[in-house]
Amino acid sequence: MGYLTTHILDTTKGIAANAVQVRLYKQDDSGQRQQIHSTLTNDDGRCDAPLLEGDDFKAGVYELEFDIDKYFAKQGIEIDSAQPSFLNTVIIRFGINDEDAHYHIPLLVSPYSYSTYRGS
Repeated sequence: MGYLTTHILDTTKGIAANAVQVRLYKQDDSGQRQQIHSTLTNDDGRCDAPLLEGDDFKAGVYELEFDIDKYFAKQGIEIDSAQPSFLNTVIIRFGINDEDAHYHIPLLVSPYSYSTYRGS
C-alpha cells in the first residue's frame, strides 16, 4: 500500500517550518473537493503520520493547502496587516496514479516564493 507525506522548509532561515496548518483535500468526480485530513507540522517541518495511507490511499486528484502567511507572521516577518501577504495559503494540486507508491510532496517556501517537487 502506498502513502502520502510532506514536509516544509523555510528557505529564508534555512530551517524546518513548524506549526504550519496543513489540509488535504480529495477532488470528486464532479470537481468538488472534500477535506479528508488536517494536521500541524512538527519541529522537523513534517507531519507526525502520513497524510494518507492504507485503504484511504486511492488514485485521484488531491490538493494540499499550507497556511504559510500565518507561519511567517509568527516568525516576525513584517507583513502589513492592512494588506494581504504575497503568499497566503499555498495550494498544491497533484495526482496519485500508483496506489502502491510513496508520494512525498515537499514545500520549500519564503514570504515571496515557493517550490515543490515529487520527493522520495
